[in-house]
Amino acid sequence: MDLYELILRVSIGFLVLFVMTRIMGRKEISQMTFFNFVSAIAIGSITANLVANQNFSVRNGVIALVGWTAYTLVMDLVDIKSKKARKTVTGSPITVIKEGKIVEDGLKESRLDLDSLKALLRQKNVFSLKDVDYAVFETNGKLSVMKKQEKQSVTKSDMKVGSQPKTYTIATEVVSDGRILSNNLSKLNLDNAWLEQQLQQAGIDSVEDVFYAEVQQDGSLFIDSKDNLLH
Repeated sequence: MDLYELILRVSIGFLVLFVMTRIMGRKEISQMTFFNFVSAIAIGSITANLVANQNFSVRNGVIALVGWTAYTLVMDLVDIKSKKARKTVTGSPITVIKEGKIVEDGLKESRLDLDSLKALLRQKNVFSLKDVDYAVFETNGKLSVMKKQEKQSVTKSDMKVGSQPKTYTIATEVVSDGRILSNNLSKLNLDNAWLEQQLQQAGIDSVEDVFYAEVQQDGSLFIDSKDNLLH
């Protein structure tokens, strides 16, 4: 491979990789799931072969990069549109601490040991397990933590007189992209009739018009309507 061909391959590889990365968006970096991780490795490997392997034609390299990017975009679209497919492709968040108690099955499922769990907690400025109410191991490998109420920082809303008491220990999702999550409603001892009544009081005629809804700790319902309903 002469110098001219090497410079050409490096330039083409850089430009194609830059364009493909911009098309795929920030999710590949900011929310690295299992599939995103595999996709990033594959694209990097194809680009390396395009640049350094003279037996690998530039045309085939570009086609391979574009093709892999297309598959990645299709999988991202499926991930957005289908909750079942999203669980298959990216997995589901795993609760590893619930109501202050370590969920051993959750640790096994997420392949975390206690040392790893404590290291993740320290990254959230939590240095004692007894300070944690809930901890969830997310699909991108990060840990979401809710401290116990007495360990949480005081906010302006906490200082208001007559604040609403807690009805539930944690906010719970009950509608996702127009679909009712009946299992979550049942866990809260609520039903579809209650949900429909809350939606009607909010001026929403159908659950299909709701993009996301969750029951708050005080028992109220937070509703986020689909964009096409916004004026």
